[in-house]
Amino acid sequence: MSALDLSLNLSHLLLLSASALGAGALNAIAGGGSFLTFPALVWTGLPPIVANATSAVAVSPGYLGSALGFRRELAELPASRRQAEALICALGGLAGAGLLLVTPARLFSAAVPWLLLFATVLFALGPRLVAARRARSASAPEAASSSLLAQRLGLFAVAVYGGYFNGGLGILLMALYTLTGESSLNTANALKNLNSLVLSLLSVAAFAWAGAVAWPQALVMMVAATLGGFIGARLARRLPAAWVRTGVVLTGLAMTVAFLMRG
Repeated sequence: MSALDLSLNLSHLLLLSASALGAGALNAIAGGGSFLTFPALVWTGLPPIVANATSAVAVSPGYLGSALGFRRELAELPASRRQAEALICALGGLAGAGLLLVTPARLFSAAVPWLLLFATVLFALGPRLVAARRARSASAPEAASSSLLAQRLGLFAVAVYGGYFNGGLGILLMALYTLTGESSLNTANALKNLNSLVLSLLSVAAFAWAGAVAWPQALVMMVAATLGGFIGARLARRLPAAWVRTGVVLTGLAMTVAFLMRG
């Protein structure tokens, strides 16, 4: 598979830069950044599989910026936990990227709106799921702690999804951490950003090796996403969570409808 080398005109450059800046910030705050980058790439002319691979490349440096923004929270975690989760996410990211590269283009195009809808619905239900888990924990403390094996199997499954389709990756990771006992939102956010970076780097390497990345678009967007990730990490502690969540849900629904109409 070879990526299309489409020239970047000014309107494309502005659209891709703006979408990547917003995606980097969104990923740092709550997830959902690929709701912006993936559609922008498709609308500038890239086929869906190439757009998905390029989007993954574009947002991956943003995870670095946002992980640096949460370096205090990461430093407080045991190194053994960080290393074990990084290895799991690396393996899952490679597996998901490999799955994408063998998926027929027509099948992936048909699945895109449903993948977007799945991620959006999960994000919208996130607070209720977390509240329900905390209620169960309060009424049955002995059931509050999830087994380490279950948590790591869940992390691997999310990493496979993230390597296959980056859209909603941060949402799934946040849900996983909160539902498996992480009580600090900032710590969950820090782990989400660090592990998103790890699995994205490995899946990006696979996409690059397979020639599935449109590099002119990716390079422009990487710069903007990195800046957005750093800004977003700063904003994450200041913006009302309800505002961010509503914006992500509306964006996800709009993208779902747009891709259903395209089909």
